[in-house]
Amino acid sequence: MIEYIDVVDEKDQVVGKTTREEVYRKFLPHRIVHVLIFNDKGEMALQLRSGKVSFCPNHWSTTVGGHVQAGESYEKAVERECREELGTGGKLKKFSKDSFEPKTAPKKFLMIYKTIHNGPFYPETDDVEKIDFFAIQEIKKMLENGDKFHPELRFILEKYFF
Repeated sequence: MIEYIDVVDEKDQVVGKTTREEVYRKFLPHRIVHVLIFNDKGEMALQLRSGKVSFCPNHWSTTVGGHVQAGESYEKAVERECREELGTGGKLKKFSKDSFEPKTAPKKFLMIYKTIHNGPFYPETDDVEKIDFFAIQEIKKMLENGDKFHPELRFILEKYFF
């Protein structure tokens, strides 16, 4: 199945749509959603991506994250991603909107949400190896020790938590 994604301008306004492959081949700016999940102890849930995914296999990532599809709002995208990656929903609060400009990928507008959820989680995709909770200091040590982290999660952690 071909996935279509909205292409956006510097102000995050939709200017067209194309395939996910073309977005990355031509370095076209687009939209991404992420959800930061904390439990009642203040620990953050992280998802270990499976070895089957094409980008960043066996890397820690936000528990929920993905592309906003063509014609989809940030809100609809995050609801869909929650169902796919957690098998559940929850009350989400907007946390931040950022512009992420990696050197090896196109510019992305990240809409980040936050929620409290103690699990359990029931991922509906083979893309998720496991989901675990970690104290923020433990996550910082994991990064320092060279554990693999998705670049967008690393950006979020370094900007807001370290």
